[in-house]
Amino acid sequence: MGIFNFLTQELAIDLGTANTLIIYKDKLVVDEPSIIARDRRTGEILAVGTEAQKMHGKTHEDIKTIRPLKDGVIADFEAAEQMISHFIKMINKKSAFGSPQLRMVICIPSGITAVEKRAVKESAERAGGKEVYMIPEPMAAAIGIGIDVSAPMGNMIIDIGGGTTEIAVIALSGIVSDESIRVAGDDFTNDIIEYMRRQHNLMIGDRTAEFIKVEVGAALPELENPPEDCPVNGRDLMTGIPKQIMVSYSEIALALDKSISKIEEAVMKALELTPPELSADIYQTGLYLTGGGALLRGLDKRISSKTKLPVYVAEDPLRAVVRGTAIALKDIKNHKTLFNHS
Repeated sequence: MGIFNFLTQELAIDLGTANTLIIYKDKLVVDEPSIIARDRRTGEILAVGTEAQKMHGKTHEDIKTIRPLKDGVIADFEAAEQMISHFIKMINKKSAFGSPQLRMVICIPSGITAVEKRAVKESAERAGGKEVYMIPEPMAAAIGIGIDVSAPMGNMIIDIGGGTTEIAVIALSGIVSDESIRVAGDDFTNDIIEYMRRQHNLMIGDRTAEFIKVEVGAALPELENPPEDCPVNGRDLMTGIPKQIMVSYSEIALALDKSISKIEEAVMKALELTPPELSADIYQTGLYLTGGGALLRGLDKRISSKTKLPVYVAEDPLRAVVRGTAIALKDIKNHKTLFNHS
């Protein structure tokens, strides 16, 4: 038994629309964009993760970049499997033994269908997973930020990822009420592209929009500590010539307003569906923001003024989900009730 145990590798995987994170032996060993580049003629994988991301938007007709996940679920089954396999190989290069048995816990959006769940499971199994468990994202996020999910106390988590925003009230190791909407980081990126085109006649790509989001992304048009204006390079739609303009955070707050309003509505809806005893708890505990979207400047304040409740941004919100997944994986016996089997 000892030797078999020794050859079992346990991986906690946050398979995200924008990024994939993997924890192995308490270390974050993979933190890469969820994207692959493939040769159109031969089907050969040319690059995965960061290397493929660099090619995105710059390829010629023989190379295609694919993001296997859309809205938090697998959109391209084969690409997802190749991507997971590649990330696992990256870890095993560092391992002295041959191919070990893999036990994986993968987090999934709480609102996905049985078919979508099966796609995740099958992709993981075909990438070498012998035992595959799945945990809902908000549950993993709650564990990752140090909440005792088994306590009879209600906590609300708002996890804003790349493809989905998951809002869940958690108590007694279960999700009591949840709202999952497909409005999240990717929508913010598209809002910025659209705004630049409409407002400035400037054509920009995904990577530039992502850069703007990080540099001057904001949820409020007025902030106490505003970031400096950000230079944006793109193509002038009138002349077709590359040009540069400066963009302020207030403009981006305007661009993102509609999408953020949808997230606020979902939060309000989730609060309405919460049983009264748990509402009383949430009044005291407040709301917790996790995921990449939690980094949007002023989002906590905006949600707080909408709900009249305290809102806390988790520390290192990007890694809360994968940290929680790793904690659950360590103690599978005691966390059995949290996992989704399908």
